[in-house]
Amino acid sequence: MFTGIVQGIATIESLDARPGLTTFAIDFPEGTVDGVTIGASVSIDGTCMTVTAQEGNRLWFDAMQETLQLTTLGRLTPGSRVNFERAARIGDEIGGHLLSGHVHTTARVVGREQPENNCTLTFEVPEAWRKYLFAKGYIAVNGASLTIGDVEDGHFNVHLIPETLRATTFADVQVGDEVNIEVDSQTQTIVDTLARMGYDKPR
Repeated sequence: MFTGIVQGIATIESLDARPGLTTFAIDFPEGTVDGVTIGASVSIDGTCMTVTAQEGNRLWFDAMQETLQLTTLGRLTPGSRVNFERAARIGDEIGGHLLSGHVHTTARVVGREQPENNCTLTFEVPEAWRKYLFAKGYIAVNGASLTIGDVEDGHFNVHLIPETLRATTFADVQVGDEVNIEVDSQTQTIVDTLARMGYDKPR
């Protein structure tokens, strides 16, 4: 499990693409992966990945074809910057909301407004996932726990403070980019339960 509080920005050092599998070598900031062992879970842009090898501040991860197709990881290249978060431990402060690291879908950035001291990003979400979007609800975008601003016509936006831009890769995000989305699990459960009870039908 993860908390959605991004712990820093890592850089793709290299990748080795083979049939059905791509191995990523990722460089992390000094001291941020101390104590990580092979088999540990790390969120890379919101995708739960398993450490397969370690050398200093560099970790290796394998991604199957399914992961590459369902997330933005298949578009990464050497030099790409990614958000990361190590797995939460019992007793850790939950500053965001609980995440599984299982990306549900991707969304396209359709708007970026950056007036003084803040930034608003607007995303277009595939229709199947729009029912889980509610104003002031939780959403994870590239592994970051965020509060949804407005929801309208299949779009939602988030408002980012300067600290969020500094600590994450959202400073790099531009219109047309794709991001990973994990909807809030509690919201998904409630919506799906009500649908099974027939409350999603017009009355």
